[in-house]
Amino acid sequence: MNKIAIIIPSRLEAVRLPNKPLELINNKEMILHVYEAAKKTNTEEVYVATPDQKIKDLIENRGGKAVLTSFKHQTGTDRVYEVFKNELNSKPNIIVNLQGDMPNIDSNDITNLITYMNKGKCDIGTLASSFSSDMELTNENNVKVKVNEKLEINKFGQATDFFRADVKKNENLYHHIGIYAFTNKALVRYVSLKRSKLELERKLEQMRALENSMTIHVGYINSSPLSVDTKEDLIKIKEIM
Repeated sequence: MNKIAIIIPSRLEAVRLPNKPLELINNKEMILHVYEAAKKTNTEEVYVATPDQKIKDLIENRGGKAVLTSFKHQTGTDRVYEVFKNELNSKPNIIVNLQGDMPNIDSNDITNLITYMNKGKCDIGTLASSFSSDMELTNENNVKVKVNEKLEINKFGQATDFFRADVKKNENLYHHIGIYAFTNKALVRYVSLKRSKLELERKLEQMRALENSMTIHVGYINSSPLSVDTKEDLIKIKEIM
């Protein structure tokens, strides 16, 4: 049976919304909402990877597991890899990089992604949903993913591009959700690669994988968990939750 790990990279020094992991939503810190969603999947290994003692203390004081990682990491995936290699001795077969700023992520969606990854059909798996409005589509804070075919519930398609730019409607264009499940071989390969041209230009880590011919499969979900990047996002998520 495959060994699974969910690792949540989280840090206080976000440019647009500093200290966001500790922002309270329903009297609970944002990072705790994400951690609890991960735990609901009944995955044995769930960790928060952080360079900040405050976040580590918060998770551990609630009975969770957290690892203090290097301040030098350039990406969240590098932080995830440090925990995979040093704390978990590179043993997990599937490693889920779950973004720490999605407090309303549905644990069932995480479980379904893990189930798909166990089929061994791709290097990296991720999720996407439909855009609820034209405003959501044109907002450059929302990452778009283009796939090779129309997505349906419980169906995965291959990603062909990711971007933030303002775009026109396209039936194969979806709202990307910040979760990535790697096979262990894919994670090791990914962190060994140099940061790619489009990764740096678009500020999207997944472009490194595409530019190096790694396969990314995208699963469709009905829900649309909000990635909290700005003060406006924080106000919206408090209203939703």
